[in-house]
Amino acid sequence: MTDINIGISTENRNQIAEGLKRLLADSYTLYLQTHNFHWNVSGPSFRELHLMFEEHYTELATAVDDIAERIRTLDVVAPGTYKEFAKLSSVKEVDGVPAAEEMVDILTKGHEQVVRTSREVLKLAQDGDDESTAALVSDRMRIHEKTAWMLRATRK
Repeated sequence: MTDINIGISTENRNQIAEGLKRLLADSYTLYLQTHNFHWNVSGPSFRELHLMFEEHYTELATAVDDIAERIRTLDVVAPGTYKEFAKLSSVKEVDGVPAAEEMVDILTKGHEQVVRTSREVLKLAQDGDDESTAALVSDRMRIHEKTAWMLRATRK
């Protein structure tokens, strides 16, 4: 393969990719949690939450692909194993099957964590003059902020 020359230094590409790896791990962990909760939610809010969680994990499935492909575009290998994601993720795993209300709270915190990770990566992208990553991460932040708001609204 030829050397990459997209106007971003090797050092900046590597730093940005490391941040994107964390964002990918957070997003994938949140995807798994959301899918798990979709399968296992029960109670009076079952239908509403079951359908909402499906919308969320479907959106996250597309997001993880976009993030991984951006890492590859920067000429860095994207992580792709549970072991790697567990090391990189700031989203905490949950044991067992919590009650529906607790699922909503856990997912809200997960989306908020992804926003915080996104903010860190956005700064790296801006500092590295990487508008493509900045646009991707900015879009991710907006989606996760909105999703967290929607989840919080179900608890009022």
